[in-house]
Amino acid sequence: MPTPKSAKRDLNPLLDAARMAMKNAHAPYSNFKVGAALRTSKGEIFSGCNVENASYGVTNCAERTAIFSAVAKLGPSMEIAEIAVVCAQDVPCAPCGACRQVIYEFGPKALVYFQSAKGWKSMKITDLLPEGFRLK
Repeated sequence: MPTPKSAKRDLNPLLDAARMAMKNAHAPYSNFKVGAALRTSKGEIFSGCNVENASYGVTNCAERTAIFSAVAKLGPSMEIAEIAVVCAQDVPCAPCGACRQVIYEFGPKALVYFQSAKGWKSMKITDLLPEGFRLK
């Protein structure tokens, strides 16, 4: 699988963490395993995988799992600098709308890496979620 390029940092640790988390995904219903890893503005990396449930509405995406893990450890003032999303099927896999909103909440300047129809893509969260909602 090709790797996206980053002008700022080495993405390999981020992608490795996302791929490792993806292996732990609980996806018995969709069989669509996803992993995500974020890097905070202080350089710490947190990862997560999707966790499905028979009551599909309570399923949690990989991106939010990683973000909630970071918040649990660092508190709500942690800031996402960048986040990468990978999937086992090697198909386009951009964050869903709910994940875009949560990324924006904790990283309004975050850079998001994901597989698109034309290969790896990096986009600012503000381009993925124009006029995102914040109460701050």
